[in-house]
Amino acid sequence: MFCGDYVQGTIFPAPSFNPMMDAQMLGEALQGFGCDKDLLIDILTQRCNAQRLVIAEAYLSTFGRDLVSDLKEKLSNHFKEVMVGLMYPPPSYDAHELWHAMKGAGTDENCLIDILASRTNGEIFQMREAYYLQYSRDLQEDIYSETSGHFRDTLVNLVQGTREEGYTDPATAAQDAMVLWEACQKRTGEHKTLLQMILCNKSYQQLWLVFQEFQTISGQDIVDAINGCYDGSFQELLVAIVLCVRDKPGYFAYRLYSAIHDFGFHNKTVIRILIARSEIDLMTIRKRYKERYGKSLFHDIKHFASGHYEKALLAICAGDADDY
Repeated sequence: MFCGDYVQGTIFPAPSFNPMMDAQMLGEALQGFGCDKDLLIDILTQRCNAQRLVIAEAYLSTFGRDLVSDLKEKLSNHFKEVMVGLMYPPPSYDAHELWHAMKGAGTDENCLIDILASRTNGEIFQMREAYYLQYSRDLQEDIYSETSGHFRDTLVNLVQGTREEGYTDPATAAQDAMVLWEACQKRTGEHKTLLQMILCNKSYQQLWLVFQEFQTISGQDIVDAINGCYDGSFQELLVAIVLCVRDKPGYFAYRLYSAIHDFGFHNKTVIRILIARSEIDLMTIRKRYKERYGKSLFHDIKHFASGHYEKALLAICAGDADDY
């Protein structure tokens, strides 16, 4: 992001944190005949991820039970997905989402795109490690076997986490832009490979320059050019990379909007983005959402979700009174 924007999440460490007390209260909320879902929301959405992991340890030592297992047993449907999702460390949550996107019949390409187009090298390395620890499988191999064509090649390139960081070379930006322009016109296999190599390996700062040069050379925005030349998952992935380079919170605002409005509230996507971005840039995503679509994210969630599921999502969103 190059607009001098301070990027902010919605969930922060709770200041006076008492993990034993939290664990005790969660135990009481989960052990009774009913289940105090409001209390679960109050505690788990108002602690940062690192604190939740400490609470899980305290819960285990207090009750001799696993907090995640108890949440899974006592809760159901989308509310369960939110509460359990909050308990994963971020790399494990990404790994969990990727695994579920690929296992079984069919592949959730949107999930693969959202995660792999937007993560940093460091996040990708941690995610691959978590994937191996959780499933005893190699993430790159699974992606290779579950996808195909240039879409697969691009994902495999991204999952290697080899993007240059902070490096810019204005002299080569025009050359890279020419390669991209040719790739959009000629569309051969070789050109598609060059296109994804540039988008997956150059630094965000370098790509920023390349996209400006592309506009100068072609008189066209790079996103419009890609949309005009390619289709399917390959096109969607390339566009996602470009949008993340330009404005990552803006990309997630767009993905949330389409998940809420184009798919009749695609729960998995909404849950995944809110949880994964809650401590990174969800406040900024909310801001972008309001600027672009007129209605607040808070308003749209209230309109489409209900019950404790809605309460949990709104708590992660950390909505303000003026968001209604």
